[in-house]
Amino acid sequence: MAQTLNYLKESASQTAGPYVHIGLAPGAAGFSIFRQELGQVIAGPDAAGERIRVEGVVLDGTGAPVKDVLLEVWQADANGIHPHAEDQRHADCAPGFRGWGRVITDFDTGLWSFDTIKPGSVIGSNGRRMAPHISFWIVARGINIGLNTRMYFEDEDNAADPVLNLIEQVPRRETLLARKIGPGHYCFDIRLQGDDETVFMDV
Repeated sequence: MAQTLNYLKESASQTAGPYVHIGLAPGAAGFSIFRQELGQVIAGPDAAGERIRVEGVVLDGTGAPVKDVLLEVWQADANGIHPHAEDQRHADCAPGFRGWGRVITDFDTGLWSFDTIKPGSVIGSNGRRMAPHISFWIVARGINIGLNTRMYFEDEDNAADPVLNLIEQVPRRETLLARKIGPGHYCFDIRLQGDDETVFMDV
């Protein structure tokens, strides 16, 4: 007797919703579950490098700040080494450097910020050197699939970066540049829609 196969329909998609913070950053949602929230320390006090602060807002299509965003960040240390086994030099990563963090926007203002060390230039999988950068993954209510982007530094030489050079229009590249607003202080606003929409990547 032939077996009948029943194919299930695809489940409906759903945005991150208001519960993303409860699951990923419960302290921000008012729940004292952990002694210390995950991802708050990207570079410990013993990690060598230039200490910097990065801040910004996530803006919707009307230019208004989105106030319930969760951002995850990944970066290399000051020598361009990732603390991950896929990086052949990971054993030489700076002591106390985690290279990963989780950031929450302020529920009243939409401002987010984190402290870290300025990353060094990284060698890509194809052997080409990339300019110093920080990678972002963004989720919020109204976003069906997490958005990936990168932040470069306007005071670095980004001319030969292979990822930036994939973006043909120079004004579009500039959406990935953080502005230096003071010593060790950078501003990087992320625009979800509109004329100055940040370049997002299909990772």
